[in-house]
Amino acid sequence: MKNKPVILSVLAHPDDESFGMGGTLALYAERGADVHLICATRGEVGEMDEKYMQGFKSVADRRESELRCAAGILGLEGVYFLDYRDSGMPDSADNEHPRALFAQPVEKVAKEVVAYIRKLKPDIVLTFDPIGGYRHPDHIAIHEATVLAFEHADDAAYAPDAGAPFQPRKLYFHTFSKGFLKVTVALLRLFGKDPSKFGKNGDIDLASLAKVSFPIHARIAIRSVIEKKRAASACHASQGGGQHQTGIRALLSRLFESDVFMQAYPSVEGRQRLQRDLLD
Repeated sequence: MKNKPVILSVLAHPDDESFGMGGTLALYAERGADVHLICATRGEVGEMDEKYMQGFKSVADRRESELRCAAGILGLEGVYFLDYRDSGMPDSADNEHPRALFAQPVEKVAKEVVAYIRKLKPDIVLTFDPIGGYRHPDHIAIHEATVLAFEHADDAAYAPDAGAPFQPRKLYFHTFSKGFLKVTVALLRLFGKDPSKFGKNGDIDLASLAKVSFPIHARIAIRSVIEKKRAASACHASQGGGQHQTGIRALLSRLFESDVFMQAYPSVEGRQRLQRDLLD
């Protein structure tokens, strides 16, 4: 019999856990929950300055090391890799690699996630929203696989070799509020930046993302663990983590010290009180 709540986060790349829902993961670990992470790839396609490769044989080795650094700071109980390859951004050649996550049958990946759900027996499962936050192919792929896994985890006929059936209590999608994105777009323009070319490589269209809206059912205050989130993000130095925040990034970090989630299961009908605790 479990005596502690268990939370399972299912994501795509090293740094997703820190740059995204890291505050929530740290918060529940600090409160005594067993928090686990499935990472589908090792971020092989992430761009990296040569200085970060010293002592590492590959980009994947470096990024795995960064993830394990972050996991220690966030207080994660376990980190599990599915051993797929980073698929890169939409329409890139990396999408077609035979080991790319994006190229895999969704049911194949889902059955691997089911095995972890049945083994770890989480109360709560967390993953990306249906557009993967910013339309990254791997984010969308692991979202779809996680949803399928969640739906069949308690079905004895589904993946019968993956352990005894088990049904988690809730499934949440980490997302961004439309208000947050609208403020971000407005501030970028105010600072003379193009919101359609956001990010390190200018390949994220925040203006179009601000037009997509998912319902928000939970808002988790992470101010008490914000330093843990920042320290975990700094572990991902090769991907820009830990850089001194100035201008719009610093302003946004002060304005939005919370994570927001859509509750996918059980489905939410009509307007309900905004949840402040995923385990409530």
